[in-house]
Amino acid sequence: MPEADAVARTDIPLTADALAQKLRACGLEPGQTVLTHMALSKLGWVVGGAETVIRALLTVLGPRGTLMMPTHTTNNTDPADWCNPPVPESWHQLIRDHMPAYQPSITPTRQMGAVSELFRTWPGVKRSAHPVTSFAAIGPNADYLLHDHVLEEDTGDRSPVGRLYELDGHVLLIGVGHWNNTSLHLAEFRADYPGKRYLPNGSSMMVDGRAKWVAYDALDLHADDFGQIGQAFDDADEVEVNLIADAEVRLFKQRAVVDFGVDWMARNRGLRAETDK
Repeated sequence: MPEADAVARTDIPLTADALAQKLRACGLEPGQTVLTHMALSKLGWVVGGAETVIRALLTVLGPRGTLMMPTHTTNNTDPADWCNPPVPESWHQLIRDHMPAYQPSITPTRQMGAVSELFRTWPGVKRSAHPVTSFAAIGPNADYLLHDHVLEEDTGDRSPVGRLYELDGHVLLIGVGHWNNTSLHLAEFRADYPGKRYLPNGSSMMVDGRAKWVAYDALDLHADDFGQIGQAFDDADEVEVNLIADAEVRLFKQRAVVDFGVDWMARNRGLRAETDK
């Protein structure tokens, strides 16, 4: 969104103190372990932008809290599968041979927004080792969340999303809906539904100090029904939806949405598969 539009839509700009106060009113508390997804533009014009948002979140969570965000790099995948946009087949091997290897301290995020991009470089923040679906975190539980992020389980049990489940952590959605809720991908890993499959993929990684294209299999993920799942979950769990500026804000226990998603997918994705025949 152009900055002039954000100014025009804003009556009183948010400051770090004002945003912290509003986040507390939404249920965010000191000591929580929280995975946050957000759209900064929905907050209007914020004094200090992405930096202010991160400061507000850390202020509310305090030193005993842990903040985690997605820091994905979706361009470090097999170009043969790219569709937004696709590239000529003649480029594929060139891209595989020359794609910079994923390095947690260097590799920028892709299409994750200004807050996640700044957060990955924030003092004290650590980042997981997955070359595509990394997460970054800061706080007492950061090491546990981020360690041993298995290549074939980008959002499975052996991933930061899976470990958030083990810790009974929270999900905070600010200005985004369940379409952006990566915890529903953990439900995909756990659910049994028709058509579930793993597909070949690959990424550039550091191997023995050198960049190398590494092939691996990844679960074929589908987020096209996440909106339906999220609405059903909100209704069933009576999730409170608050407003900060134009941003809808949802805060809920991650285990609740994952368990709900597993059951929903097992029942409804089977029906969809029958309908598609």
